Amino acid sequence: MTQLTDRIAVVTGASRGIGRAVALELAARGATVVVNYQRNAEAAEAVVNEIVSAGGTAMAFQADVSQEEGANSLIKAAIDAYGKIDILVNNAGVTRDNVIMMMSADDFDAVVNTNLRSAWLCSKAAVRSMMRKRYGRIINMTSISGVAGNAGQTNYSASKAGIIGLTKALAREVAARNITVNAVAPGFVKTDLTANLPEEIRQRLDEHIPLGRWGTPEDVAAATAFLASDDASYITGHVLQVDGGMAM
Repeated sequence: MTQLTDRIAVVTGASRGIGRAVALELAARGATVVVNYQRNAEAAEAVVNEIVSAGGTAMAFQADVSQEEGANSLIKAAIDAYGKIDILVNNAGVTRDNVIMMMSADDFDAVVNTNLRSAWLCSKAAVRSMMRKRYGRIINMTSISGVAGNAGQTNYSASKAGIIGLTKALAREVAARNITVNAVAPGFVKTDLTANLPEEIRQRLDEHIPLGRWGTPEDVAAATAFLASDDASYITGHVLQVDGGMAM
């Protein structure tokens, strides 16, 4: 297992689902983790407690990272508490699916702001510290919907495709300071958001996955931890698809 001892990691949207799994995986590999959440304090504290019970170090911090003040306060809190930030995982995200003719401008803005604007704001805040230290790992959570598009998700697909562009552009900007910027693109993953899908729909979706199964949050977390490690020090501007072969 790749170790992340003495690394300070910030994970946005870490109270549940993929973000929770990422926070737990980074902590299991030795990182100190700042668990960001927007609303569910109880769930975020549960993640912190699980990390601490396993012998790790973590803290929860509430912030709406789609707003500049929230993103800045999150990164500042991490640096104030632990002196630096080594790893940033931009995972905060929402969906508001609908066909374009029925989708409101508010639903478009909400998804783009939460998914894409938050990644830009948090990266901007974190890069200042990383450049001074001449070290950093930024991992942005995109999606297969951003790679291939998905009907009924013009807002979500646009936000996730934007994250890919953000990843590649930022990777070029900061490479000279030993900062890598990569993206992880999950396919169909078992989370609270997909748990209630009818079995018929799940089986139909399975047919599009060459490996024949849905991914788990832990599958995505393992890929994220690799990109956060020094084993991935010569990888930047890359989109790692964790999708069972869906988009190959």
